[in-house]
Amino acid sequence: MGRFIFLILILPFLISWTALGAEVLPMKSTVEAHILRLGPGEDPKTTLIKYVQEKKIQAASIASAVGSLSVTFLRYANKNDFVKIEGFREVVSLSGTLGASSGVHLHLSISDDKGATLGGHLADGSKVYTTLEIVLLAYPELEFSREVDPKTTFKELSIKKSSK
Repeated sequence: MGRFIFLILILPFLISWTALGAEVLPMKSTVEAHILRLGPGEDPKTTLIKYVQEKKIQAASIASAVGSLSVTFLRYANKNDFVKIEGFREVVSLSGTLGASSGVHLHLSISDDKGATLGGHLADGSKVYTTLEIVLLAYPELEFSREVDPKTTFKELSIKKSSK
């Protein structure tokens, strides 16, 4: 009964999403959870890239991230340059996709001591303040890659079954 109710609730969304031209790919995979705890001074982006490369993870996403940063590098929407933000910030969210050969596409939201929030693409050079706890979900039966999309002209996520 629960699955049926879920389908009734999600079906209109899927219909409207596909009607707008979004590509829905019915890919399935088992999921492996990887829990990382980064310490003071570690660079989140560099650490995540190194981790997926060492573990040979070809497809993963961020499920959860909580912690704090002392230095943050962000690239705002439709901008080319990165902005350095100094001072202690709470990580409000970190989301994105990553893989050993596809690189990363990570978005970060941070808030200051008054709750003002900023967000954008996470760049190299950010530094953990006290801790950053990350739950990474890996999909061993899939491979992520980035290919130029003729509509957007940007490298966009492409998903395929793993060749392993």
